[in-house]
Amino acid sequence: MHRTAREQLRPQERHSAPPTASSAAFDGVMRPIPTELLGRPFTRDEAIASGVSSRMLEGRRFVRLHPRVWCERGHPLSPEDRIQAAALALPAAARLTGISRIQRLGLDFGPRSPVRFVVQGDLHLALPGVFLHRTRRLPPSSDDLCVTPAAAYVSYVARARTIDAIKVGDWLLHHGHMTLDELEELALSALWRDGAQEAVWLLEHLNHRARSLKESETRCVLDFAGLPPAEANVSVDVREDVVVLADLLYRAWGVVVEYEGAHHQDDRAQYLQDLGRYALLRSADIPYVQVTREKLDHRKTLVGEVFRALVDAGYDGPPPSFGSQWELLFARVSTALGPRRHPTDVEAPVARR
Repeated sequence: MHRTAREQLRPQERHSAPPTASSAAFDGVMRPIPTELLGRPFTRDEAIASGVSSRMLEGRRFVRLHPRVWCERGHPLSPEDRIQAAALALPAAARLTGISRIQRLGLDFGPRSPVRFVVQGDLHLALPGVFLHRTRRLPPSSDDLCVTPAAAYVSYVARARTIDAIKVGDWLLHHGHMTLDELEELALSALWRDGAQEAVWLLEHLNHRARSLKESETRCVLDFAGLPPAEANVSVDVREDVVVLADLLYRAWGVVVEYEGAHHQDDRAQYLQDLGRYALLRSADIPYVQVTREKLDHRKTLVGEVFRALVDAGYDGPPPSFGSQWELLFARVSTALGPRRHPTDVEAPVARR
């Protein structure tokens, strides 16, 4: 009778065939992922140092994020994970910049992708979800990962709309992440750098007293419509020994503008506090305009409402205008500068892709 090669093996030989590379690696049992690799991106070198082989990395339990950068499959990547993954794939000298750097400080505004880095030199490297800016000279750094907040702001305003640049700049100033003097010195020291001239132009429009992005938006909407400038977050006397903190105050006419965010309606304590504050303003015969998110969606109507309140209080200046100055608010900051000027006494930046 003809017998196959496998049938000719003795019983014990049929059950002890030479191990494959895969079975040898796992020893018949799936090895657990080392604890130090869980919940974060890691490099191939880190994996190997932790006992994870290249063959294991190619298995179903891991996913490659970038060349030489992996994480466990199924791990939900946070914004910080995406930053760290990109940093592991980029040269060590690369720095987080732009809105990505500012968001890492706690700002909840702007797109989370792509993650923006800057590198010195003419490096061309395409990574998914990463935008790599290139320059001949890196801006100042806060640490081994990030440029300074002021440098990140300069990078951001190179492409930002004016209204967004003002909101983000106010936020950085209010939270103490940069100062106007620091921003001015940085921008003037390298006017060739993308965003430097835009930052200089923005200096007179920023205000460190704004307590929220919506307060900043309200202020610049009224300013760019041509209404007189208002003071931000100042005390208003309503009666003896009682003051109210006003979001915006047109002091010459005694008109107050107050922004009410969603938390003012959802938070019962805040809601009652608001009622008391408005009652105090009314008792002192101080006119006020309440601004909501819905009103900011109809900006021209809001401007008209504030203008009428000013007129009723004695304002006899020009009415609001929605011409070229108004349109600048919703265009890139660079639009206000006209043709870009390139100083010749400093080196020019490398052209970006």
